[in-house]
Amino acid sequence: MMMRRKLILGLSAIATVSVLNPGAYPAAHAAGQRDEQDAARRAMLDGQVMPFSLIKRRVDAAMGGATYLGSEFNPSSNRYRLKYVKDGKVVWVDADGRTGDIIGWAR
Repeated sequence: MMMRRKLILGLSAIATVSVLNPGAYPAAHAAGQRDEQDAARRAMLDGQVMPFSLIKRRVDAAMGGATYLGSEFNPSSNRYRLKYVKDGKVVWVDADGRTGDIIGWAR
């Protein structure tokens, strides 16, 4: 009986979170992220951009120990936007996918 009550309370909490915060289970976001990754891979295989690992290595070196959080790829411009945390602040770094050069910073 106690286990059933805990299960019902847990499911109720999950339902409440998903109604109040639809982003809590970002299935649509995950699908969009997959499309973005596919676009980046196609661009790399077509020779339009450098491998992401090389670009990230260059940006990491310029970020001086900042913590890497993730990235986005824009297939229309072949640019990457990498997200870091440094000194408690989020820093976005834009890199040209063709050359790996840093082309912009935003805090």
